[in-house]
Amino acid sequence: MATTLEGMTVGMGDALVSTWVSGLDGPPMHAQNVNQQHDAASLVKLPVAMAAYRLLDRGELDLDEQVAVHDEFASVVDGARFTMSAADDQDPETWEAIGGSLPLHDLVRRSLTRSGNLAANLVLERVGLAEVAAVLADAHCSPMTEVTRWIGDAPARDAGRTNLVTAHDMGRLLAGLAGGRLASPASSAALEEILRDQVYRDAIPAGLPGDVSVGNKTAWIDGVRHDVAIARPEGRDPVVIAILTTGLDDEESEWRISELARFLWDTLPA
Repeated sequence: MATTLEGMTVGMGDALVSTWVSGLDGPPMHAQNVNQQHDAASLVKLPVAMAAYRLLDRGELDLDEQVAVHDEFASVVDGARFTMSAADDQDPETWEAIGGSLPLHDLVRRSLTRSGNLAANLVLERVGLAEVAAVLADAHCSPMTEVTRWIGDAPARDAGRTNLVTAHDMGRLLAGLAGGRLASPASSAALEEILRDQVYRDAIPAGLPGDVSVGNKTAWIDGVRHDVAIARPEGRDPVVIAILTTGLDDEESEWRISELARFLWDTLPA
């Protein structure tokens, strides 16, 4: 039976907080506001990376291939183009490679561990939005979650196109990845290993016991803070956790997410 947050949202103000906790299959152990849509922000980088590894599994992509690094892309709006901004990125090393090339596997890693925007768009350019949609479909995500534009695609944003996610669908996506249902065993393990190398660990990982192996992906833009994680406690079944927030104070958001993760973890059966 799923638990509810009850008084735990005290202090969250008017923020929308969506949470999902489950094993790798079966119903969730906790679900709150799970079908509320949030701006996806950098969570789109997870299905993009998964699409790359699935193409690898099919023999249609070589992750060792060199990718030309550039900062201008074709918008999903017909005829429009956009240029990305280094000031909005957390991954300066990819920007330093403009005019040269980097291996695709390095771009995938940077898109996840450092939440590199340019790296993610270079991967997306290689895999395509249709492959990302196929990842979401195979994870049995609902139509409420959609990735329909590039990161930083200003013409698409101005046309009203927004990448959206729900906690339910992020939970399903993580469970499918950790359970090996969305990619080969080797690719699933490689992706989870990358998530365990995440640089940003102050949200969900900070709220879990130190002996729990955690791979996570963060996301943030103004007013939006998310974290999703695969947690593997020793001697217990794996758990997936998704905490999506819109409207939290940016200065306190990571701490509040970590405390919520701690609460949710403590409610799990031993």
